[in-house]
Amino acid sequence: MVWLEKLARWFAALGGILLIAIALVTCASVIGRNWLGLHVVGDFELTGALTGVAIASFFPWCQLTQGNIIVDFFTARTSAKTRAALDRWGALLVAMAMAFLAWRTTVGGINAWSNHSSSMLLGLPDWLIFLGMAPALALTAAIALGQTLMPEYTCAPDTPHAMPGDGFTV
Repeated sequence: MVWLEKLARWFAALGGILLIAIALVTCASVIGRNWLGLHVVGDFELTGALTGVAIASFFPWCQLTQGNIIVDFFTARTSAKTRAALDRWGALLVAMAMAFLAWRTTVGGINAWSNHSSSMLLGLPDWLIFLGMAPALALTAAIALGQTLMPEYTCAPDTPHAMPGDGFTV
């Protein structure tokens, strides 16, 4: 399962790079429009497309490190065994939801490709956005399934379990 961790790290790094690109496009657009009288054509299209892929790219790492928001008001006083069982059920639900999203995103990408749909200003093919999102969603499903079957598989800082691999510590 070390390879899932490495893939999750790569996707998180990709998400960070995409956020930097979004910031640069936004800065170029604002500076160009306000001070130079120029504008970046399709800046909203680029921002929207890159944001979707960036968000999806962070999902695997978030799931691996148990970074999702949980509401433990009702379970805080339960036994560790009960909380562990609920965590496994939650991971299974995430796995099913992400597998569904990966499947439908793939179907949407195939549909966008066959219809030759694209963005209005730049003509950016829509299937590229789906292509950027589907693998991250599938990886998140695989990680969540791994956490369902092997509850010790996590990088969460507050768990006594460590990830096998390259000595990662949080």
